[in-house]
Amino acid sequence: MWTFIQDQILGMKWLNELIGNLLTMLGVDITSRLGASAQFFFYDVIKITILLCVLIYMISYIQSYFPPERSKKILSKFSGIWANIIAALLGTVTPFCSCSSIPLFIGFTSAGLPIGVTFSFLISSPMVDLASLVILMSIFGAKIAIAYVVIGLVIAVIGGYIIEKLKMEQYVEEYIFTTNMINSSEEALSNKQRRHFAYESMKETFQKVFLYILIGVGIGALIHNWIPEQWIESILGSHNPFGVILATIVGIPMYGDIFGTIPVAEALLSKGAQLGTILSFMMAVTTLSLPSLIMLRKAVKPKLLALFIGICAVGIILVGYLFNFIQSGLI
Repeated sequence: MWTFIQDQILGMKWLNELIGNLLTMLGVDITSRLGASAQFFFYDVIKITILLCVLIYMISYIQSYFPPERSKKILSKFSGIWANIIAALLGTVTPFCSCSSIPLFIGFTSAGLPIGVTFSFLISSPMVDLASLVILMSIFGAKIAIAYVVIGLVIAVIGGYIIEKLKMEQYVEEYIFTTNMINSSEEALSNKQRRHFAYESMKETFQKVFLYILIGVGIGALIHNWIPEQWIESILGSHNPFGVILATIVGIPMYGDIFGTIPVAEALLSKGAQLGTILSFMMAVTTLSLPSLIMLRKAVKPKLLALFIGICAVGIILVGYLFNFIQSGLI
């Protein structure tokens, strides 16, 4: 039953076969590079779009019960490592890219929440969310998907906890603490209002990420069918001990969210790249993208920004090597 759910419902293999048959009917040779690229492109775009819209709608409906003001109240009830854990978990129900997470980070910080707690949220929100968990399961399987989410949460919790213990509040820009944030209404929403909120959130998220899905799938199709397997294996395979570091560095200048990154990761995996290297690439793109770091610099001073980058980069690299060792049977 689980295999059927993973292959046919989440993985939509029936859709891949359907697209292959339609392309064949149109006279496209799907065994050629161009035909295989077309099949990969249409299949992944449609699959990810369907999963994205369904999941974002469901998650946004749940999120309607946790507006920012209520989230701040929840977080304020906890202290120590538990506050970091709750903040990281709250980040999983906010389907934002790294840039979209920063305004909420500013809002939480200006509301007086501990700086380490807000950074735990800032790390987990773009790196892991419930929608990405399901899409990852459709491609990599349940074990890898769950491991990715759990490790992402661990990085978020530890990163925020370290920042809290180092007492980095003085390195937040002064205007953040004097910003007047408008509190959201706490009136109970009706089911109709929640459905409307979920629909609008789904539409807004789709409009924001669809271009990156197209770009990601396009890059994935290029890697999958045009770049020789030997090239990928030599650069990101087990024979290159610096593959994880290289993948992390390459991921930082890129801007995208988890949904646009997954097709690239899928293609890299099929070409022989190591799993840990791929996960490091995904985490770097979603958490340390250059545009988000530029935005974050407007809210924090260089020393805190450098600490944030260092903690995330070290965590991502360690995770990559850990997964590569496990895959190689060394652990």
